Amino acid sequence: MHRAVRTSAVALSIAGLALAAAACGDSSGGEGVAADQKQTLTVWGMGTEGQKLAEVAARYEAQHPHITIEVTPIGWDVAHQKLVAAAAARTLPDIAQMGGTYVGEFADLGVLEPVDTTVFHQEDFFKAGWDQGVADGTAYGVPWYVDTRVLYYRTDLAEKAGITEPPATWQKLQEDAAALQQKAGSRWGIYLQPSGLDTVQSFYPFLYSAGGAVIDDSGKAAINSPAAVRAFEYYGSFFDKGLSRKSVQPGYDVTKDFNSGDVPMFFSGPWHMGILKEQYPQLDGKWAIAPVPADQSSTSMAGGSSLVISEDSEHKAAAKEFIKYLTDAESQAEWYKLTADLPANKAAWNSGDLAQSPQLQIFRQQMETAKAAPTLPNLTEITSKVDDALGAVDQGKSSAKSAADTAQSQIESLVK
Repeated sequence: MHRAVRTSAVALSIAGLALAAAACGDSSGGEGVAADQKQTLTVWGMGTEGQKLAEVAARYEAQHPHITIEVTPIGWDVAHQKLVAAAAARTLPDIAQMGGTYVGEFADLGVLEPVDTTVFHQEDFFKAGWDQGVADGTAYGVPWYVDTRVLYYRTDLAEKAGITEPPATWQKLQEDAAALQQKAGSRWGIYLQPSGLDTVQSFYPFLYSAGGAVIDDSGKAAINSPAAVRAFEYYGSFFDKGLSRKSVQPGYDVTKDFNSGDVPMFFSGPWHMGILKEQYPQLDGKWAIAPVPADQSSTSMAGGSSLVISEDSEHKAAAKEFIKYLTDAESQAEWYKLTADLPANKAAWNSGDLAQSPQLQIFRQQMETAKAAPTLPNLTEITSKVDDALGAVDQGKSSAKSAADTAQSQIESLVK
């Protein structure tokens, strides 16, 4: 179903700049240079991926001597700003890495080339990974890597509390949090983000597992549905019962409290496995991960990045071939070894550590049911209303129903 979304004033102004730039410049509108011709591809990679991508690009250049790849690493802290400026000036690189929250915005600006679905096939990727690159029914991004959230817990403290297996349900999660606090000496039973920017990311596994959504499949606000209200109530109950702390300092690092035992459980992505192994070797054998405890289902959020091609690129054919290389099963398995990013291509999980590691297979299991956030131009503005609602509930300033109704009204004004 087509979804009409009210574009923010900022996006409208950017679109105006983009149109003005396009009127003065030249958009290729086609494939441009053939893939087998000598040419240079420009690529923007963000964060760690941007730093590591040059190694992979060098191998590709060795196999394709007619191709030169210029990789520009960009920090995530300035990535959005640089992409916005480049989009307005119609100077995006041939290929750019975009987080799932970016694609809807830049697709709405008309600066992204639709994915060639004769080359890239949805069934090769995790559904949630593919969905992050889709806006209004059209795919604009090819999944590069994925992540999702699972439960990290201290097995030694669980044993001390008489817990013999990880919690599989909402009821058991709260019971275990209380037991860890009362019997294992933990200051808190679990860490859940209490308020502030992107609290919604901590909330998504509960919202999705309850069967709720911020925006439903028809494109309408749904944050005050019975399922969503139940998720608000349950999430808030951890703070009401003193099982999770109501405030943290900016830059709070949960691993320090996990190491001390003050926080015996938290939800996070695959990167925390590496952090715990490298920074806290004394915890080896004392922690494990488990799928998100279920309500109606065990459904976590999906994250990761997609690779997009600029609508103005004159090197679309070569760009498609390089993205195909980056996202095939073999390259994805090698990329995991280089970066520890979880492959978006499902076939990459069938061999090596990805197939043999019980911990990694938990992430694979969780990705099979994970959900992507809605791909909307003004997603950040929309989810900030959910952040506010969660903060009000967690701090005891509002009931779950009242906070959900307020967020619903605010989000309805942003979506139509």
